[in-house]
Amino acid sequence: METIKKTLKISFSTQKGGVGKSTITTLLASMLHYRLGYNILVIDCDFPQYSLSNMRERDKKTIMVNDYYKKVAMKQFQHLNKKAYPIIRTKADTALESASDYLQQTTIVPDVIFFDLPGTANTKGVLSTLKAMDFIFAPLTADRLVVESTLGFTKAFLGLPQTENDSRQQSIWLFWNQTDGREKTGLYDIYEKVIIELQLNIMNTRIMDSKKFRKESDDMNNSIFRSSLLPAESHLLKATKMNLFIEEFLQIIQL
Repeated sequence: METIKKTLKISFSTQKGGVGKSTITTLLASMLHYRLGYNILVIDCDFPQYSLSNMRERDKKTIMVNDYYKKVAMKQFQHLNKKAYPIIRTKADTALESASDYLQQTTIVPDVIFFDLPGTANTKGVLSTLKAMDFIFAPLTADRLVVESTLGFTKAFLGLPQTENDSRQQSIWLFWNQTDGREKTGLYDIYEKVIIELQLNIMNTRIMDSKKFRKESDDMNNSIFRSSLLPAESHLLKATKMNLFIEEFLQIIQL
């Protein structure tokens, strides 16, 4: 008897802006889809900026005008014979419905659906969508306000009463992003002690800060990092420890 594949619903979510949730969503979606052979769907409900769907439009234009990207894209398509992962633009309160509609119509069932949500919990639909996720990953930076905000929201979210649509097996993981190599590791150790005392999960891998996270693909001088049409190049992933993060991420979600 054939087992029906379960599509995982995952969100990189935070209540503080500027900590990299959309960038990490793109990096992971592109690596999983183009390099590791999984099928990905992205639901962009980060109204009104819609960072990911706007990035896709910029990526298309970049490939058309840049010979390097054009060659890489052609080689990738010939090798994979696989289309780019879809990015569906919607609002948080219709995100689950949009994902469900897609699943009913598609012949290629995604392994993972990434939901890129607004950064404020009081936006209509954010909490109900988060409660339906199988996994939530929350980026932290070594900033007291970011840590306090994220820990406060995570504890409050875990304390919300369950409803019929909640994911019963939901798992929440915190992780360090934009880690400054010059920062004293003692600071991270202090924060992690608090996180463990609160009985929250923290990933081992700390993603290193880099200007690459703030650069669009078309100004990276013939190297690819953040793109929705191409996977990041290996040496750039290693420099930021994103390669280790992806390995640990896959172990956690057991894809």
